[in-house]
Order: sequence, then C-alpha cells, then structure tokens
Amino acid sequence: MSVQETPTPKSARTQRRTIVGVVAGDRMAKTIKILVHREFTHPKYEKRIRRRSIYVAHDEKREARLGDTVEIRETRRISKTKTWALVRVLKKAAVVGDAS
Repeated sequence: MSVQETPTPKSARTQRRTIVGVVAGDRMAKTIKILVHREFTHPKYEKRIRRRSIYVAHDEKREARLGDTVEIRETRRISKTKTWALVRVLKKAAVVGDAS
C-alpha cells in the first residue's frame, strides 16, 4: 500500500499569523522588540483581563524606531528568541524636539 500525501496549497505560506504592536526597543542590530497589548474576557468570571507580551522581531532594513506602530509576521526561527519578522511600519512615532 502506498501512502498518498495531500499537496499543500501555495497560499499556506502567506497565511501566517500577523500582529500589530508598538516598538519597545531598537538598540540591537537588525532586531526590534514589539510590545503587544491584548484584552479578553475571563471564561468563568467574565471580567476583562489585560495582558501584554513582548515579541522579538527581525528588521532587516532597520526602518522601525522606538514608538513606531508596526506589523510583524510569524516566520522561521532566526535565532533563539527571534521567530517574527517586520512586515511594515504602520505609523511613525512623534519626533521629540532636539536638546541642542
């Protein structure tokens, strides 16, 4: 008996999870930290619960800066903690005036 594999559709690669968050750190080379807030209702007590998570993402062109709102996509493992990649910068952070 031969086992027949079902072909995976080509669009499966584009259906990865995407998350929108704010850049919390950009000091590393080609790496940014994204802060994501989420809010949900407790299943039993029906109280609103707030949680936050920090994701480490790959930023090849170093285009995201501290405070920017960005979209990241799940990708293959790049390092021990990096499993996300920057898709695009949705909104630039307000520029604070120079000290000089």
